[in-house]
Amino acid sequence: MVFELPDLPYDKSAFGAILSAETFDYHWGKHHRAYVTKTNELAPQAGIEDRKLTEVIAEAHKTGNKGLFNNSAQLWNHSFYWQCLSPEAQQPTGSLKQKIDAAFGSTDALLDKLKTESVNHFASGWGWLVLDGDSLKVTSFHDADTPLVHGQKPLLTIDVWEHAYYIDYRNERPRYVDTLLKNAINWDFVAQNLDGRGADRADQEPVKVSEPA
Repeated sequence: MVFELPDLPYDKSAFGAILSAETFDYHWGKHHRAYVTKTNELAPQAGIEDRKLTEVIAEAHKTGNKGLFNNSAQLWNHSFYWQCLSPEAQQPTGSLKQKIDAAFGSTDALLDKLKTESVNHFASGWGWLVLDGDSLKVTSFHDADTPLVHGQKPLLTIDVWEHAYYIDYRNERPRYVDTLLKNAINWDFVAQNLDGRGADRADQEPVKVSEPA
């Protein structure tokens, strides 16, 4: 039983100068793939290779299996991140927009808060918009950490590991975050996460590998 590298939901060249095909070649094709490979190596050692990805993450976190947690959580975080991006600019609408306005005052205020949180996050990690109880909240987590193990529902994430932006933006994390937030967020996916139809797409059942004939 193995986990697989999920397909990107768009062509690698779809974002033009916002995110280059080369960035996807390395970020998705090498970094994300490495987390898949390592998770498939470590899950059997922990005896949990037959569980869903989110269950592997939860068990690794509970038992303090740092290696398995880091790799399985990064596998999930990246699978979720790709879906948070859209090559066509969108704006939040409907109940999502109403909830954003109630929590932050406006979409621009939310984007400013998420940019500040993501840009000022020290070292590697992720900026997040989450549902914490009944409230929207902007937060960030270090390294592979994820809202999944903190009782929060993930709605939107920005990857602020250097490998996410260094090819296209070098050390300009603020420009990378600002460009993504203004031009490349899949707000339809965020809305689906809010009402419970989106986040499970990043989960995986392990795939049974056929025995050789």
